[in-house]
Amino acid sequence: MQRAWRVRAPRCGGGASSPPAPKRPSPGGSCASPEYNNDSEEDMFGNYDSFSGNDSLLAQVDDLEQKYMQSVDFALHPENLENKAIVEPASGKFHMQHSKSKELVFSTTENINGFRVKEEDNFWSSPNEQEERTQELGDFILDDLPCSQPLYFKEVDASTKQANANAGNNHMNSGLGRNLNQSFCHNDVEHSKTNNEPSPNITTDLNKRKCLKDHLKSAMAGNAKAQSPQISKTKQLKEAILSEELCVAKETIEAFSVDLGPFYGLPSKVKDLFVQFRGIEKLYEWQHTCLTLESLQRRKNLIYSLPTSGGKTLVAEILILQELLCRQKDVLMILPYVAIVQEKVWALSSFGVELGFLVEEYAGSKGRFPPIKRRTKKSLYIATIEKGHGLVNALIETRRIGDLGLVVVDELHMIGEGSRGAILEMTLAKILYTSKTTQIIGMSATLNNVGDLQQFLQAEYYTDSFRPVELKEYVKIRDGIYEVDSKAENGFTFSRHLNFKYSSNLERMDPDHLIALVTEVIPNYSCLVFCPTKKNCENVAEMICKYLKKEYENHRKKEKQDLLMNLKNIGNGTICPVLKRTVSFGIAYHHSGLTSDERKSIEEAYSSGVLCLLTCTSTLAAGVNLPARRVILRAPYVATEFLKKNQYKQMIGRAGRAGIDSAGESILIVQEKDKHLVQDLINSPLENCCSNLLLEFTKGIQNLLLSLVGLQIARNFEEICNFMCGTLFGVQQKTLSKEKSLSDIIKESLESLIEKGLLKRKIMSEKEQKSPSNLAITQLGQAAYKGSIDLAYCNALYRDLKKGLEGLVLESCLHLLYLATPYDVIYHCNPDWMIYFKQYTQLSAVEQKVADIVGVPESFITKKASGQVIRTDVDTGVVNRLYLSFVLYALLKDTNVWVVSEKFNLSRGYVQNLLNSAATFCSCVLHFCEELEEFWVYKALLTELTKRLTYCVKAELVPLMEVAGVLEPRAKQLYNAGYKTLAHLANANPEILVKMVEHVSRRQARQIISSAKMLLSEKAEALQEEVEELLRMPTDTPEGLLTTATKP
Repeated sequence: MQRAWRVRAPRCGGGASSPPAPKRPSPGGSCASPEYNNDSEEDMFGNYDSFSGNDSLLAQVDDLEQKYMQSVDFALHPENLENKAIVEPASGKFHMQHSKSKELVFSTTENINGFRVKEEDNFWSSPNEQEERTQELGDFILDDLPCSQPLYFKEVDASTKQANANAGNNHMNSGLGRNLNQSFCHNDVEHSKTNNEPSPNITTDLNKRKCLKDHLKSAMAGNAKAQSPQISKTKQLKEAILSEELCVAKETIEAFSVDLGPFYGLPSKVKDLFVQFRGIEKLYEWQHTCLTLESLQRRKNLIYSLPTSGGKTLVAEILILQELLCRQKDVLMILPYVAIVQEKVWALSSFGVELGFLVEEYAGSKGRFPPIKRRTKKSLYIATIEKGHGLVNALIETRRIGDLGLVVVDELHMIGEGSRGAILEMTLAKILYTSKTTQIIGMSATLNNVGDLQQFLQAEYYTDSFRPVELKEYVKIRDGIYEVDSKAENGFTFSRHLNFKYSSNLERMDPDHLIALVTEVIPNYSCLVFCPTKKNCENVAEMICKYLKKEYENHRKKEKQDLLMNLKNIGNGTICPVLKRTVSFGIAYHHSGLTSDERKSIEEAYSSGVLCLLTCTSTLAAGVNLPARRVILRAPYVATEFLKKNQYKQMIGRAGRAGIDSAGESILIVQEKDKHLVQDLINSPLENCCSNLLLEFTKGIQNLLLSLVGLQIARNFEEICNFMCGTLFGVQQKTLSKEKSLSDIIKESLESLIEKGLLKRKIMSEKEQKSPSNLAITQLGQAAYKGSIDLAYCNALYRDLKKGLEGLVLESCLHLLYLATPYDVIYHCNPDWMIYFKQYTQLSAVEQKVADIVGVPESFITKKASGQVIRTDVDTGVVNRLYLSFVLYALLKDTNVWVVSEKFNLSRGYVQNLLNSAATFCSCVLHFCEELEEFWVYKALLTELTKRLTYCVKAELVPLMEVAGVLEPRAKQLYNAGYKTLAHLANANPEILVKMVEHVSRRQARQIISSAKMLLSEKAEALQEEVEELLRMPTDTPEGLLTTATKP
């Protein structure tokens, strides 16, 4: 085998090469190695001050080049074989001899890159002979190399052995010219094919190759420029330097990835797909700068922050594709809400189908723990914050966290928001602690205390003020419009007066002049009006429509009629009376009171321009991307709380649509009483992101400590303290908890977990006294963290499940629904007692028994409905939970949100949110029961119930509902059009689908088909995994039990 210098292929996106390794003396040298002082450097070329200044060396190079050209001529004319030369590494000088057989080998020694010629008996050497020669040379060659090079030569050696094995009997070389080219031009020219006959291509290739002299000069010049590390006199320092260089080499190899093409290391096809699916032909300058940051090339963690609509997500998506395609690692993308997860799964499935990776949804009750370990394809997990945490726990437990190459967190500022922020912090802290190879990328438009986040994530920071469309901020006081100006004395500069004539009646109905503000924009441009409450959204939408001129109804009239028909189909013949009046004017409201089907239809209509104005709550600002020409803030309040700077920035960030608007405007309507508060708001910095681990006690620090012990990340107090120092809470502890130290907080939390029976102290034997482990998790604790159960409700859930075993009513699913009703929603429920009584009396006698079992007697409901005084003490939580289980029971029987919402006098959005929450909690209870043998009976029952709650449709629609973005109305349309299975949908023609199904655009048809193909691919991969697992030989099978056929 020939050893050769080769240039390492660049990593995806262009990576920096590792620093030169220190040279060490050859152990077999003839003279002793001198000791060097700290201020001295080792001469790379022995006694030569400069290779360019040494005429004899260059003369030898010229001579060698001439002989090389002669050898090429011999390769073209086999009759001259007896004159060919063999070149081998030599130390100190070049040496040439003629022989009957020759071979060219390049290597590096401590003093000089050189060649030596030796005689051999046979020119055509066999692979075995080449391997023996390589082994003889390898011992002293590798000893003389820098410590980073032997690792590379081992890699080359392995690849060459593989090539020889594939070649079989045909192991003849194509001549000296080929060997030279393999050594120096590995990255520039393709290798010529091996054959026995001279080929005319050899002559053509030779004209393209650089001469030996130029290559040697270039290699030696590069070595000369490289700084040799200073070597200490002490042996310890030498070993430290060597150890450090070995670590660098190891990290370089681990970070190495294949450069697949010109688009940031990705194939040109990826760029074409962005044009095809997104219409993106060119990246912004900041995006290019960010993608080529040195920190990303070195695989450091990164936080980047830009204003809303700046294009942050595109950078994340390119990094995700680099990880999946170049480094062949799985990726986790964490998003804040279920709707955004579904939208992203919908959008990236097309890329997955085209590029050969899987897109898996982890939201609500969807997602498998642990995820399937795929045979060939890599997976992109798109998850909510809670599901992302469960996924990371499962990967750590199965020792597969190293498979996760990249974690992307959108809306990173949410790490400072309540219990969900605490869960996000736990997730990232576990990744940082358990995997040194997983890269973390966080992005947000609203970050302030970046230093704390950098310290926590061990990350670099990149920021830019770029917006594709300029944003102009205004406030409205009375009828005056003032531009926000930080240089002005009070922060505002007068801009203009409103030019709209108001009658006394209209002034009374619209004191904030909303009609004047929106009619300056609509219907030709879009507008968003943020309102403090859901009810205010509906009232404002109706008020604006009441005073608009009739010609507004003529704008895109046909599309509005189609939208109304679609909304009517969604409601099974029923449509919201407010929407029925407002949609014809191109106006709708948008808040959580809508069903997910209605929201999706309204969002699509707004994006396409059919609707020109949405009145909405603050949740739209953090949800799907719906930009507008003008954004109006109805008041500086969210519900009854004054607006925060982060919320304000999120809302106004929706102003300005790239490629459509030349500028975006935001107008905040201010009353005189709030003027000074608004001035402070405009001039104040963004809120800090602070850890919520301590504030959210049971969902925060206690939950974290429980899972640390359960996953064996930390097994004693000292290891827990070590972990906690690396959390955001550990970074901010002195600020957040001045009264208690970190160790005191940890001790208090551990004592509480032990008291609840979730942790226990090990009783150590004499042999185990030296063991570092003295904490263990109980079965109940294991079930709690595996099921992601809030520890505040853990014992209550256990008692309810235990009580259910005593008399579980299975005639209907009511009893199971009670157990699957989430605890955290029951305290926001206010039952209508007449409805409660009516629903109770409609139950069968066996179903009424469920109420008695859980602790709600009939007499209590009757007295409440009749307004009598209740003397008996009944748990309010149990009463409310049973009422909500009645709602869920009605849903599973009727499967119509509209009918059930009217029956219980609840908003349809509330009913659907309850259904989604119950499906998620039912999945958690299922995982909880799987860890406790005594609850084995619940496993099969809850599996089926989870599926019914997730889809809440007729059984034949379930396969279609599994496709991302397909909700019940669309599933019914597809089923009626003949697309009855997943396979039907995956093999559909988009053009035919558009014709067969009403209100489906070509873009939507393509995305539905791509999502179906992705889901079908996932199912096929899962089945193949099962087959391979079944056929795989057990690793623990005793030798004597193996059959003759299976023995190696």
